[in-house]
Amino acid sequence: MTGVKHVRTHRAASPWLFLLPGLATVTAFSLYPFLTTLHKAFTDALTLTPGAWVGLRNFRDMAHDEQFWVALRNSGLYVVLVVPFTVLLPLLLALLVQKRIPGVTFFRSAFYTPVVASSVVVALIWGWMLDDRGLVNGILRVLGAGPFAFLGDEWLLLFSAMALTVWKGLGYYMVIYLAALAHVPRELYEAAAVDGAGALRRFTAVTVPAVRSTMALVGALSSVAAFKVFSEVFLLAGPTGGPAGQDTTLVMLVQRTGTGLNGRVGYSSALSLVVFAVALLLMLLVLRADRTRRPE
Repeated sequence: MTGVKHVRTHRAASPWLFLLPGLATVTAFSLYPFLTTLHKAFTDALTLTPGAWVGLRNFRDMAHDEQFWVALRNSGLYVVLVVPFTVLLPLLLALLVQKRIPGVTFFRSAFYTPVVASSVVVALIWGWMLDDRGLVNGILRVLGAGPFAFLGDEWLLLFSAMALTVWKGLGYYMVIYLAALAHVPRELYEAAAVDGAGALRRFTAVTVPAVRSTMALVGALSSVAAFKVFSEVFLLAGPTGGPAGQDTTLVMLVQRTGTGLNGRVGYSSALSLVVFAVALLLMLLVLRADRTRRPE
């Protein structure tokens, strides 16, 4: 009986032994930092001092911080303007490269290359292209339509960063759509073609309903990524956030506020909680909207 109990104990503990490395990693690098941030959001902690409990003062200060509202505006605009393109354009690309034609593998690789490229290198290349004497303005001068201060104007800089975000994410979301399109029965397209449906009609009546759940997934992922954007804007606009800091995003504000010897870690932690809450809300809204559109 002792041996049986010993075997049962080992059988009960074995799954936890396999899960232990993963649980330890999640606890050390996700759960513990989150709980620490949650605690510091209600303190006046600085970089070198733990700070004291101040309750909701950081959030009250946030409501009167003009830079916070500028950053919230920019992050919100990023979601509104970037997400529709990152949901639709990769789907169109997936439909194009799904076709079995000579050389299609090259185009698949070309579209996916920006995904694996370094964000820093890509942003530097775009910065050189959008400079006053860069490639884009050189072409515009030839056409008699330039130059434009892509990196010096508040709105042109923000829109340039959005274009970079869309371009860099196309290949990633294209691969997700390719996996979904591979499970769409070809008979549906053939039946629609027999009924006289054109390419646009087949797209709206067959493709979109078949990949609707994937579109919701891409919408949720791209919404969170767009709201938490940092690298593209930081590298194009610089650490100051563009002209007079008018292109600062929320994550850039978190980084700027909480770093340095005099960094306001407590206030930065409160900003981080706002970013987390809004990103979570965006993801839930997208998934909820997909669920309500789906037929019972």
